Amino acid sequence: MQPASENMFWQFDSRFWFQRLNSSGSGLSQAAANKILIQKGLHPKSQSIFKKDLLLFIKQFKSPIMLLMIGAVALSAFLGEGSDVLIILTIVLSSGTLSFYQERNAGRVAEKLKSMLSIKSTVLRDGIPQEIVAKAIVPGDVIDLNAGDMIPADCMLIEADELHANESSLTGESFPTRKEVAVVDKDTELSKRINCLWEGTNIVSGTGKALVIQTGEDTLFGAIARSATSVMETTFEKGLKDFGFFLMKITLFLSFFILVINLVNHEGVMDSALFALALAVGMAPELLPAISTIAMSHGAKRLFEKKVIVKKLAAIQNLGEINLLCTDKTGTITEGTIQVSGLVDATGQESEFVKQLAFWNASFETGYSNPIDDALKLLKPESNFLPQKIGEVPYDFIRKRLSIAVKTDKDNLLISKGAFSQIISICSQLKLSNGSVEKIDPHRAEIESRFEEFGEHGARVIAICYKKIDSGKISKELESEMIFAGFILLHDPVKAGIAETISELQKLKVGLKIITGDNRNVAHSIAKDMGIEDPVMMTGKDLNKISPEALKHLVRKTHIFSEVEPQQKERIILALKHSYTVAYMGDGINDVSAINAADVGISVENAVDVAREAADFVLMEKNLMVLVDGIKEGRTTFANTLKYLYISTGATFGNMCSVAAASLILPFLPMLPKQILLTNFLTDLPFITIAGDTVDEEQLRKPGKWNLKVIRNYMVIFGFHSAFFDMISFLTLLFLLKAKESEFQTGWFIESVLSELFIIFIIRTHKNFYKSKPGKYLFIFSALALVLTVGLPYLPFASSIGLTPLPFVNLLAIALILAAYILTADLLKVWFFRKHRTV
Repeated sequence: MQPASENMFWQFDSRFWFQRLNSSGSGLSQAAANKILIQKGLHPKSQSIFKKDLLLFIKQFKSPIMLLMIGAVALSAFLGEGSDVLIILTIVLSSGTLSFYQERNAGRVAEKLKSMLSIKSTVLRDGIPQEIVAKAIVPGDVIDLNAGDMIPADCMLIEADELHANESSLTGESFPTRKEVAVVDKDTELSKRINCLWEGTNIVSGTGKALVIQTGEDTLFGAIARSATSVMETTFEKGLKDFGFFLMKITLFLSFFILVINLVNHEGVMDSALFALALAVGMAPELLPAISTIAMSHGAKRLFEKKVIVKKLAAIQNLGEINLLCTDKTGTITEGTIQVSGLVDATGQESEFVKQLAFWNASFETGYSNPIDDALKLLKPESNFLPQKIGEVPYDFIRKRLSIAVKTDKDNLLISKGAFSQIISICSQLKLSNGSVEKIDPHRAEIESRFEEFGEHGARVIAICYKKIDSGKISKELESEMIFAGFILLHDPVKAGIAETISELQKLKVGLKIITGDNRNVAHSIAKDMGIEDPVMMTGKDLNKISPEALKHLVRKTHIFSEVEPQQKERIILALKHSYTVAYMGDGINDVSAINAADVGISVENAVDVAREAADFVLMEKNLMVLVDGIKEGRTTFANTLKYLYISTGATFGNMCSVAAASLILPFLPMLPKQILLTNFLTDLPFITIAGDTVDEEQLRKPGKWNLKVIRNYMVIFGFHSAFFDMISFLTLLFLLKAKESEFQTGWFIESVLSELFIIFIIRTHKNFYKSKPGKYLFIFSALALVLTVGLPYLPFASSIGLTPLPFVNLLAIALILAAYILTADLLKVWFFRKHRTV
């Protein structure tokens, strides 16, 4: 438990905390940090792999289906059926081991990917800045802060330069909070503790240093996490849950119905109960969680090979559903490598003075790295003189400019560069080509016209201004009465092959919309280069005049949103979600709200921490073609999971219906409980490989949508189709072949297993089954299950599971029935999926 003072640390100054935590402005030594980690039990330890695997193995037997099977073991033991106990227990352990092995491999893939994206912070250790993972930070550490950084612990500020933090996750306040070094009263409310930074928030602008006071569960974020946890369900997860409830109702009804029938037919109570229990187990899609997880981990592994890191496995399903991608143009549509194409004065003439100012401003900037400053730092002014920096007002998304104060050999200058509208708004004068300075008003219209002209030719334009200042405190209040120096012209060429990429997205029925803060003329020029002849544009100003209802309709027709503010990006995404399943791709602080609002959030490896943390997927390359592969993987995962649902529910529902009908007539059980469980086990062998099955190209060309009504219709139609052929088998065995109890049960056992095996190859494709090649392992395991099924009656222990060798004529009859079943099921399948083209 934390001392009271540490719970209200904002009431003391940094000297108090340096003394209490045995730290200083240079931070802790590495030895001291290691000691604290050990004392708090946080020092990295190698976790026991055996213990981890053991817990995962036990988890396999906690599902309702497994508990039902364990109940069947207990019931058999109670009845003294030793052979039944051994057989059912073998099936239970084999199923659990199979699921454990696959889920362990899936988990290891997920852990490997997660470890690659650990949030790191720049911490002073032994006075030297070094990047360390957040969980290795301890009280007493000193953290360097820049725009885009995630805060890894509760901290007190010891230095701040125009520092603003986004605390909306804690306070609900959408605007950034200004932070500064101070001491505030212990009763100060959370939103006004200006000297504190909280775990889970992020820096929006400015720079600073902070002393770590509390970490882990002792932080404010940790306390909230303990008291309330919420997990957002994906669309697919919700669909699975709804389907589970639907299936449970049918299973309980049919199991109870069959139990009553058998009791009425004077079957033993325990035998009837065990039979009904086995049927309930057989009806349930017990492999669904495992197959879904395995399919997603396979997808994550394949995506990693294509340079996409999956942060949230469940989001792979959602990626397959998207039909609209929204992105900024920089680095996705364009190369993302900014080139300086011109440095001109207010009259449009090349200017060495503008080059000098731009180089100084970029060289002394200490905020987060950005492509524009990186390009400007490569400039080579005629003079090698480098002034002394005396101050900085960092860039933020409200002012949209960066100011640097320098001391030259003659004067102190404040140099500001940024968005044209934000620069010209603080200028009262301008510098002409001849070096004279005049009032800006007579020239304003001409300057604005020149800015528009540059944009129409495809140049991205920012402006730069300056003024002489005294050597006092540098703050944003000084940004007034400036002298307009000129324009910085930038060029970011459209990527080669972008038209082909957009064409590939269109083939997948995925639209593309660009949301950018750039000038509308630049955006219009980019749209033309992309091949959009007459793009529909909407600016941030237009957006502010549109009602929420009208926006829902207008966003559908718009190709490019330009001059957009960060908060407007979120509004656009929310409006689009009324018509589309939306993915948003961004890498900056200004993209975070849109990433969170989208159905699928995507960022890149070199994005700011807060953008990477918010995203579901992180691209190691900023390349839209990688996303094309990602969408296909999502659809593959979705399709393979649905395959299992279709195959297992249709066949097992049909089996239960036919068993219910047979129970009304037969003087014995149609199949023994252990035979039902064995059927379930044998069909599970190939089912587990469905997760890695191939998917037809036609199925990848449209988004997968969860539709419970279609699955229910499939289950009924194919269930009754399966039941019809089960009844033909039943009537043939009983009346035509005069099969005795053991022969009948063996015949129906073989027919049930083989029909489920063959239906796999029919339902796995929407085409005729012979036109689609199955996955290698699906074929191998299906063949293995087929050989085992046909061969079991001839093994020495066959009698212990109620099986007996069948006469040739019986096998021939079953083969003919199965052939008719395969042909009719294939025709029915083609008709069904043509009628339900959305799945």
